[in-house]
Amino acid sequence: MINKTLALLASASLLASASAANASSLSATSAAAVQEEAAKSAMTEGEKMKALFAQSDADSLERNPIGALFRGDERYADRLGDYISDEYFAAELAAEESELAALTALDRTKLSVTDKIAYDVFMRDKKQAIKGMSKEIMDLSVVRPLNHFSGFHTFYPNFASGKGAAQFKTVKNYEDNLKRHAEFITMTDRSVGRFRQGMDSGVVETKLTIGNVVEQLATQIALGLEKSPFMAPTQAFPEDFSDADKARLTKEYEAMTTKIFASYQAMHDFLKNEYLPVAREGVGLSYMKGGDVMYKHLIENTTTLPLEADYIHKLGVSEVARIKTEMEEIKDEVGFKGTLSEFFTHLRTDTKFQPESREALTQGYYALGKEVDKVIATQFKTLPKSPLEIRPYDESIEKFQAGGSYQSGTPDGSRAGVFYFNAYDLPSRNTSGMTTLYLHEGAPGHHFQISLAQENEDLPNFMRFGGNTAFVEGWALYSEKLGFPMELFGDPYQRFGHLDDEMLRAMRLVVDTGLHSKKWTREQAIKYMLDNSSMGETDATAEVERYIAIPSQALAYKIGALTIQRLKKKAQASLGDNFDPREFHDQVLNTGALPMTVLEKKIDDWIATQI
Repeated sequence: MINKTLALLASASLLASASAANASSLSATSAAAVQEEAAKSAMTEGEKMKALFAQSDADSLERNPIGALFRGDERYADRLGDYISDEYFAAELAAEESELAALTALDRTKLSVTDKIAYDVFMRDKKQAIKGMSKEIMDLSVVRPLNHFSGFHTFYPNFASGKGAAQFKTVKNYEDNLKRHAEFITMTDRSVGRFRQGMDSGVVETKLTIGNVVEQLATQIALGLEKSPFMAPTQAFPEDFSDADKARLTKEYEAMTTKIFASYQAMHDFLKNEYLPVAREGVGLSYMKGGDVMYKHLIENTTTLPLEADYIHKLGVSEVARIKTEMEEIKDEVGFKGTLSEFFTHLRTDTKFQPESREALTQGYYALGKEVDKVIATQFKTLPKSPLEIRPYDESIEKFQAGGSYQSGTPDGSRAGVFYFNAYDLPSRNTSGMTTLYLHEGAPGHHFQISLAQENEDLPNFMRFGGNTAFVEGWALYSEKLGFPMELFGDPYQRFGHLDDEMLRAMRLVVDTGLHSKKWTREQAIKYMLDNSSMGETDATAEVERYIAIPSQALAYKIGALTIQRLKKKAQASLGDNFDPREFHDQVLNTGALPMTVLEKKIDDWIATQI
């Protein structure tokens, strides 16, 4: 898992309807101007395309100011953005259509190999975005602006607390945050209007997700001014602020936070008293009006492949059966005489699989990192310039964090990438999964994929800093299997830990499609996960409620990994003794996070040049 607060922005882009006739002409004009200027000049097709990409990126940052802040660009720091009104989505649609037209006006045959890939990615992105803003899809998404897993009410408090991407170093930084607060209140209030549209059209969220939102809002309100994250910046003023500025800003922050609470309360009361009674009982999209259309769209958007839910479900069932067979083989290898379920219990409870101490766990990951460093060159010819640090989560936040995650560094390497591991509640941390977790979150997983893309200045920004879940998480899951050729899985318990993690991703294919295309209940989904893995009921419940809230997202991991594995087998079969994993991995990673369709064409073209 990578720290991806911007994922909320991506989901927010599906949550309003738009009319192209009323579109803002800003981005359309920009794209057209680039095209006209290029036509007058002696620019090559590649130069024209890069100019289009640069203008598109600049226009997008202006329309989506939070994206700029995450890059350290403060030109629009006094704005949060809209993300929900008809006008906003009209402008987005106009930009997508104008930029697609400008791209298709170029002669693809005159582009370099890498530029052709960039052309294909940009075209696919534009077409998918336009499809996502069609009336059919927007009527099913705009009226469900948030749930307990995806919504600005979950993202914004931390973002505005001084611990997020926004800086709090100057008086202007503090004043910009107040202006963003005003736009956040507007967005919160408009969300109620979107929910009301859904009540009128019959497209509503679930009682489960909305019940959770009601609880989330009540919890944030109950914190009060003193403990609210919105007031946190006033408790950490820079030393060079004057007393007058501190006093003024504190008063203004109190007033604005009070307004945020009032907006929260209004949404809380509306959802609890008016919306919750009409929310749907069935948790999957299969129970929602138009849910089959929405789920089909989401599958293609998330996996970057035109797959059917039934195919994915059967694939998941097959993978679960395969993994269980391999688990049984390891159980027999180590001489355990009980059932597989009893072996799961043995791994969870035997103290030899629990870290001896926080320091021992830390040193274990340090040692693992050094071991990987010794053999990584057998699989990769290009290594990231950015260093990778290994750290436990800070003790103040570790209780609520995942087992591990990755935070990307900067493109110039001035800030290292960080692999975080969780040392909270040590008896619950199973050492059998250490190798797999490091390969996924650290090297060569997220660290290699994200760093190599960022460091490649030949790529346009949308490829250096963008991507899709199928590639990003698919690569990280694929990386776990590289422990075998790097001879890191000699210990059968580490191999079992690898299978245990792989099982979760396989079960996701079954459960997500079960919920959203086969009318599974929440309880049915939880039981399936308990019956086929070592998960406890609390973890299984959290996983299932995540799939309910963000349909299709969990499919991307396994679909992406299986696609990369299949392409590797294709290359091995075609090239035989000439196959070099270092060259294959270079081809996979050197153009950023590609849609699976574009990646397959790239690998096919590469194979053809090697034969």
